[in-house]
Amino acid sequence: MSSTAAPPISAAAGGPSLPQERRLVTEVPGPRSRALFERKSAAVAAGVGVAVPIAVVAAGGGVVVDADGNSFVDLGSGIAVTSVGNAHPGVVAAVTEQVAAFTHTCFTIAAYDGYVDVAEALNRLTPGDHEKRTALFNSGAEAVENAVKIARKHTGRQAIVVFDHAYHGRTNLTMALTAKNQPYKNGFGPFAPEVYRVPMSYPYRDGLSGPEAAKRAISQIEKQVGAENTAAVLVEPIQGEGGFVVPAPGFLAALSEWTTANDVVFIADEVQTGFARTGAMFASEHEGIVPDVVTTAKGMAGGLPLSAVTGRAEIMDTAHVGGLGGTYGGNPVACAAALAAIDAFEHDGLVERAEEIGTILLGTLRAAQTSDPRIGDVRGRGAMIAIELVDPETGDPDPGLTGRVVRYAYEHGVIALTAGTYGNVLRFLPPLAIDDALLRDGLAVVLDGLAAA
Repeated sequence: MSSTAAPPISAAAGGPSLPQERRLVTEVPGPRSRALFERKSAAVAAGVGVAVPIAVVAAGGGVVVDADGNSFVDLGSGIAVTSVGNAHPGVVAAVTEQVAAFTHTCFTIAAYDGYVDVAEALNRLTPGDHEKRTALFNSGAEAVENAVKIARKHTGRQAIVVFDHAYHGRTNLTMALTAKNQPYKNGFGPFAPEVYRVPMSYPYRDGLSGPEAAKRAISQIEKQVGAENTAAVLVEPIQGEGGFVVPAPGFLAALSEWTTANDVVFIADEVQTGFARTGAMFASEHEGIVPDVVTTAKGMAGGLPLSAVTGRAEIMDTAHVGGLGGTYGGNPVACAAALAAIDAFEHDGLVERAEEIGTILLGTLRAAQTSDPRIGDVRGRGAMIAIELVDPETGDPDPGLTGRVVRYAYEHGVIALTAGTYGNVLRFLPPLAIDDALLRDGLAVVLDGLAAA
């Protein structure tokens, strides 16, 4: 890591051409970054927080470069969005070509190939070989909200079952679906009705097997909601913001079986877990389940806003003509980006790369756990791994320690993210384009921060 001052890099010099190295040439945040945040405080609503106080001018591969010339190891991927790598050349080329052709018509006004191409790709890639349909939207929250609309229309029922520690978005309905109060829900109610929460399988904290945890959840649904009133069970195959909670084997399968037996729609929220992130194209595949409906976003379009609801044709086609859509949903530029990103996922070995990244992450973090009792749990799949930090005496969550580690990390050139209902989880979501040396360097800094804290 260099400490020699350097001029800020041009924003046009992003993508994979950037040197894949951690490099600090100023303190963090540097003077140019501080200047941006002074402007932010005067121009941007206070409720819009920023986790890492830097002004980004370029990014590519596994690095993010700020206006002061500092190069950071990216262990967050913009929350699992830039999985193919920031400014991926295929995405850049596809977007450039589409922008030159046309930027918008609104698909519900005048249709175009890109929307249909993306729908066909998702129908092919999502779990199951049944006939499917897809509708495109803008964000993960919008996809989840529309999946709920579709499930209610299909079943004629109203109740939606969600889980402890769940995160599904920031709209009014998806705030109701989300479990965590602060910062997502506090003071923003009242929330949408007919949402019911049941316990999640959380092996580190509940000690239950998958079938045992499923039996507990199903019993609560049947007693407190009633299968005959339930439109959908909505679950993340691996919880994201909730702390990368991986349910015990058999939990999801038992839920899926129950929904099938009771004509309830099983919705898998794969917004964070989808598109090679977990070492499978979709995390549902690890448990061998075939959801009725899958919601996707984040990594799908290489950094452009796009989301989707994909599901069984007989469910998706329940909505009346005009009942689904939106001004920007399936924007042609975002669709072009998605098609290029999907091509990379399928043909650049990124599923296998996620597994390789997971091997490095799990091996390094589990080795650290053996000598540091503050690492209560190491969990996850593929390039979606987390550690849960706790008080070694009591096992209670330690969010203060987590915050200190994250601060140390960015001050030393690494972007790391927190998660968890208790704010005590460090999550690792590196771009699948990151190289081994850079990944190991970033991990070493995080572990140095844990030692220093």
